[in-house]
Amino acid sequence: MIKKWITPIGFFVIFLLIVSCSGKTHQRKSSYAIQHKPVLNLMGFTIQAGAFKNVANAVRLTERLTHTHGLDATYFLASDKLFKVRFGNFATKEIALKKAQSLINAKVIEEFYIVQPEDYSVSLRNKYGNDYLRESLVKTAKDFIGVPYLWGGTSTENGFDCSGLTMTVYQLNGLNLPRNSKKQFDTGYSVNKNNLSKGDLVFFSEKGRRSVSHVGIYIGGNKFIHASSQGNKIRVDNLASTYFQNHYIGAKSYF
Repeated sequence: MIKKWITPIGFFVIFLLIVSCSGKTHQRKSSYAIQHKPVLNLMGFTIQAGAFKNVANAVRLTERLTHTHGLDATYFLASDKLFKVRFGNFATKEIALKKAQSLINAKVIEEFYIVQPEDYSVSLRNKYGNDYLRESLVKTAKDFIGVPYLWGGTSTENGFDCSGLTMTVYQLNGLNLPRNSKKQFDTGYSVNKNNLSKGDLVFFSEKGRRSVSHVGIYIGGNKFIHASSQGNKIRVDNLASTYFQNHYIGAKSYF
């Protein structure tokens, strides 16, 4: 009698456990896929050149490489407080070396350094996790605070570019973020404003429109770093301010 009573109950309990566990496993896998599916290509081999005290000199080299030689280039403030330029995204070190030598022969650059894929912080993501990469993105962005950002301009007076900043921050960490703010908005996963994580990009539009007109990088604490049109310098602002609340249109995460 006891055996007959236990058997169907036992099978029922086992069935519930199997269904419950399989459901949790599926949910966990789905969550992992959503959070970790790559949406940006990784940077390959990049050429680094120049070491300028004056940002305008870095701008001129960046523009020459971009407009005259057709290379994707950007500049940044290095840890030694000198402005340096990185350009290109090459499949092999040999191709990068060949291009760098041709630019030396053309007297475009004098010296260079090849940045390898393993030099980027993204290469350590598997070892230290996404939080490590997010902190690295924030640290890179903070290094630009106070810097006059002139990437897309034709002179040191009006060359202001917000999406160039976010692209540079991501590329310096090994993630090939698109150049244009609209393409940046069209890429990646939408993030609720209440669930922002460090390193996510926040987007804004002109009042009354839905098209992207401005972008910054979230650094936590409801704050973000961006290339502001006021003063043409990189600065920190608060998402809670009336202006940015009224112009906010969304955020994107890329990993």
